[in-house]
Amino acid sequence: MDGHLAVAVHAHGHQCDIGSMHGTRSGNPGLIVCGFTHGLTTKGVLSRVLWSPTWRGSHAPMEMRKIGSLDVSVVGLGTNNFGFFMQAGAVPPVVDAAIEEGINFFDTADSYLDSEVRLGQALGRRRDHVVIATKFGSPVGEDGTGGAHPDYVRHAVERSLRALGTDRIDLYQLHRPDPETHIADTLGVLDELVAEGKVREIGCSNFSIAQLREAEAAVGPDDARFVSLQNHFNLLERGDETEVLPECVATGVAYLPFFPLASGLLSGKYVRGQAPPDGTRLAIWGDASLTDENFDVLDALTAWAEARKHTLLDLAFAWLAATPGVASVIAGATNAHQIRLNARAGSWVLTPNERAEVSQLVAR
Repeated sequence: MDGHLAVAVHAHGHQCDIGSMHGTRSGNPGLIVCGFTHGLTTKGVLSRVLWSPTWRGSHAPMEMRKIGSLDVSVVGLGTNNFGFFMQAGAVPPVVDAAIEEGINFFDTADSYLDSEVRLGQALGRRRDHVVIATKFGSPVGEDGTGGAHPDYVRHAVERSLRALGTDRIDLYQLHRPDPETHIADTLGVLDELVAEGKVREIGCSNFSIAQLREAEAAVGPDDARFVSLQNHFNLLERGDETEVLPECVATGVAYLPFFPLASGLLSGKYVRGQAPPDGTRLAIWGDASLTDENFDVLDALTAWAEARKHTLLDLAFAWLAATPGVASVIAGATNAHQIRLNARAGSWVLTPNERAEVSQLVAR
């Protein structure tokens, strides 16, 4: 599968751009075999890779970032819609569109009903060319089994491997803390799964700064450790900005914001004074967030984006992507058009000053 890669490197402390290089994606997901079109000394350290598969046509290349050893697209696809809100036949066109747009990072969970099965089937033989993240720990099934006990983790990973139709999980995440299980015990079995090749990297979700530090203190120097944290974060929900995000940056933990569009509030689909459209998340889950205060913020954000010939959705992605520590913005989508909008939004790069200016619009 031939592609085209544009890179920027840091050499001797100075950033220098290399025009382009051509590469081939190998059978090892996340691995790029490449040859430079211009010379580069071995002292240059690759800092950023832009992957533009040939099927992206004239689109700008998709930026790639790191989660541990994994190379992931800055725009990812969250797939809880696959299990909760979509028919099985509607899933493959969304996955196809994501891959066509250069998205290689797919995030799911064993608690998202049939999401894992549908994702695995839609990927088919393309599995080796993408990065699959899934989660365990939330209640699953009629009996509500979940948690992070080692015995359960071993059962859960085998179930996810079967559902996804794969022999390894690229990023295996603890969906939520388990107060009944010592984190050291959970990390111990996860380390075994990495050693066995069933899992490549491990991460966590819904963790506080104290829980992150407890997990880091529980591992030895050669043990598998959490390389990612997936928490609730967006322009309207910024609780992690004070402590958690700086901790992630300091420790090299990749940050993955979930609900990046605030259940659609930052997509522009909701109108002040009107009921949410049928079938939308806020119509199903309740519209408590459709307040005048929130709409005042949305109006300010929309005006700022439109003055720069962008949309509110573009800004929601760009602001997150410009946040230090963020590896991928994993928004959901239920159709190919939404995928294309998300991918386009991921190409807008805000300067630090622009991000700070936007942050002031939502300060409250």
